[in-house]
Amino acid sequence: MTARRFVAVDANAKPWEEFTTERVKQTLYRKFLFSDPETGALFAIVRYPAGVMNPSHTHPCGHGMYILEGRLVTHRGEFGPGTLVWFPEGEVMEHGATAEQDVVALFVTNKAFRIDYVETPPDRRMS
Repeated sequence: MTARRFVAVDANAKPWEEFTTERVKQTLYRKFLFSDPETGALFAIVRYPAGVMNPSHTHPCGHGMYILEGRLVTHRGEFGPGTLVWFPEGEVMEHGATAEQDVVALFVTNKAFRIDYVETPPDRRMS
């Protein structure tokens, strides 16, 4: 979908797509809602199953996660429904779901998305 026309997307009608990342070997889920080919910005709904964490990584874009269900666990704390968590471009981050339940969030980037995994010193790793 392009940004130069009006867009309305029924997220409930879109199926969940399964995906994995380089370091998260468990299945994650997403629904792509919108992307802007000029800026690379995108909107998606993502779901991390209970206990799944995306380990230390960075992005060449800022991105936000607006929590819809569950609790988002991050390197800066836990956040529940109704909270917008914004990760600035280049910040080393970790995020995922609590052990007890899935987390579902609206995921938004301000430009083209890429994930770069980094090694984190043992004293900074989440337990």
